Amino acid sequence: MATAAIFSSLRRRRSPSLEAFLAPVDLTDVALVQTLVSVSTELVSCFSGKSLFFQRKNSRSLIRKIEVFVVLLEYLRDSRAGSTLSPPTAVCFKELYLLLYRSKILLDCCVQSSKLWLLLQNHTISGHFHDLNQEISTLLDVFPLNDVELSEDVREQIDLMHKQSRKATLFIDKDEEDLRVRFFSFLDEFEKGKIPNMVDLRLFFVEGLGIKDAKSSRAEIEFLEEQIVSHEGDIEPTASVLNGFVAITRYCRFLLYGFEENEVELQIGNQKKLRKGLISQEIAETFITVPKDFCCPISLDLMRDPVIISTGQTYDRILISRWMEEGHCTCPKTGQMLMNTRLVPNRALRNLIVQWCAAHGIPYDPPENTDSSVEAFAAAMPSKAAIEANRATATLLIHKLASGSQRAQTVAARGIRLLAKTGRENRAFIAEAGAIPHLRNLLSSTNSVAQENSVTAILNLSIHDKNKSQIMDEKGCLGSIVGVLRFGLTTEARENAAATLFSLSAVHDYKKRIADEEGAVEALAGLLRAGTPRGKKDAVTALFNLSTHTENCLSMMEAGAVTALVGALGNEGVAEEAAGALALIVRQPIGAEAVGGEEMAVAGLIGMMRCGTPRGKENAVAALLELCRSGGTAATEKVLKAPALWGLLQSLLFTGTKRARRKAASLARVFQRRENYPLHFGGLGAGYAFAGNSAPSRDSSFVNEVSVPVSISVPVL
Repeated sequence: MATAAIFSSLRRRRSPSLEAFLAPVDLTDVALVQTLVSVSTELVSCFSGKSLFFQRKNSRSLIRKIEVFVVLLEYLRDSRAGSTLSPPTAVCFKELYLLLYRSKILLDCCVQSSKLWLLLQNHTISGHFHDLNQEISTLLDVFPLNDVELSEDVREQIDLMHKQSRKATLFIDKDEEDLRVRFFSFLDEFEKGKIPNMVDLRLFFVEGLGIKDAKSSRAEIEFLEEQIVSHEGDIEPTASVLNGFVAITRYCRFLLYGFEENEVELQIGNQKKLRKGLISQEIAETFITVPKDFCCPISLDLMRDPVIISTGQTYDRILISRWMEEGHCTCPKTGQMLMNTRLVPNRALRNLIVQWCAAHGIPYDPPENTDSSVEAFAAAMPSKAAIEANRATATLLIHKLASGSQRAQTVAARGIRLLAKTGRENRAFIAEAGAIPHLRNLLSSTNSVAQENSVTAILNLSIHDKNKSQIMDEKGCLGSIVGVLRFGLTTEARENAAATLFSLSAVHDYKKRIADEEGAVEALAGLLRAGTPRGKKDAVTALFNLSTHTENCLSMMEAGAVTALVGALGNEGVAEEAAGALALIVRQPIGAEAVGGEEMAVAGLIGMMRCGTPRGKENAVAALLELCRSGGTAATEKVLKAPALWGLLQSLLFTGTKRARRKAASLARVFQRRENYPLHFGGLGAGYAFAGNSAPSRDSSFVNEVSVPVSISVPVL
């Protein structure tokens, strides 16, 4: 969506690279005039009939000026005076083309942005309108009217517009400014620990802004949150101040509009909306190729999430991340060594890509709201106003959870789910205020939306370490979470229950309790076998955490977790974690026996050594090593006879991670000690393979050496 901030970045004097692909290309004089007629006419038809809530006077003034340009251009087209343009006239018309494009972006901003955002950006957007007026005045200053044959009435209209543009000054609507100041006064009151009067809040939101219902209020909140995430600190007001306004608006959403609404009937999850570009087809036809700078050097495709690496080159995030995960430490384009693996979002380039796609009517599928986006939102230091407003909101929500109707409880659970999505302070005081017992009651609800919201709220609360004990100590809460995992009414509810178990199992003392809960491990194994990609990820990370407790080995075997983990070795998305869990399980003789008895276990681990990620290869060789150590002669023989093992070990000794090389050397030593299986490393000296390695021993820190990157994925819904 175009915003005032994006508009600012598109101004010609600040972004010359944009002109390169927006300027008309190889158009004859007739085609240039015709294109300008189409563009200006479309702008007038799209925006003249719209009643804007803010910036009415500025937008109407701009549209009236564009209407005068339409009169000029249509006269030139119809009189054929535009068939041959003088060079200065052609240059001015090309400048007009760019001016019309910027006008469209600014008007789009006023139409598509939320009311609160427009209010907060009142001075900035008014300034942009004034800038455009100044550019129109400058254009008319140099426009060679004497080189163009015009009728007297057209010339008079142009002269009048020229005079008006020269005299125009910056206009800021007084009523809009009063509303903006009032909004800031609410922020000040919360900052002082006071809750504003409900009557004043109603006058502002309902009467002043025309926000009449909860749906409109939610849209305002979501838009402001989107600005915080997408601008990543480059925003005015600052992200912390915006967080305060989001918190105030969320509080008023429940205070003013209540809980009895049809929200429970809505499908959970964000619906991606493709906004069709309003730029005319004539503009789109002037661009026949994707600009080179918009393409990833690796895939040569249009980038969805451009990021900058340490060498200064820009790549698509998913592709450069995969490049690094494969063990490469150089820049794909320049070959330079990477100083670090940090990926910095190239927000300016992504904004340009969005605008270019809009100009072509090309759907732009932005990256999912990933954990990094959530962290960006949370990273803004919450102001005292935001904390106090969120605390007031939590009080309202928990009251409805305790005593509201079923519909009100469902809406309240969703509110807590979203409030607990970010911010340690939010999660802390929601739990302190007593939300967990009421959320636990909703876990057994027959309403699928209520159940899904409650389990996800508990997941979000569990991220705060101090809340884990409250959840585990709440009578029946663990059993209810497992119940949702086993019999949840929606896929997302079951997945989030698995993620909750993973979060809780981060505390060592809880791992045994979770594994002993009836049906918990069995349900995780089932989700790993037949879940969605995200569900499998949630399940395998939970199983990995449980496998780090030595007393859980038997229960995991009995519940079918070993079989599920072995099967997951062939799934690229979860293979790393599965191999890591197996490496822990086989450290115990009964675990090694169970894994050794799985027909595809050794083959799956060998396959990971061949085609896995660096971490996956590391975990696979560690699992094979522990299988030989704990599984006895039969397991060792099975591993020893695996095809291509020698070559894979040799490869790891040269190219693996430090830990992978150490494990590979230890595994080779296990075989060396067997009289009937001399090493055949094709010329690789044993001195290289084993130099500096002590006799094999079980490292007490083995769990820490199993490399599995695990993280909690907080649903952003």
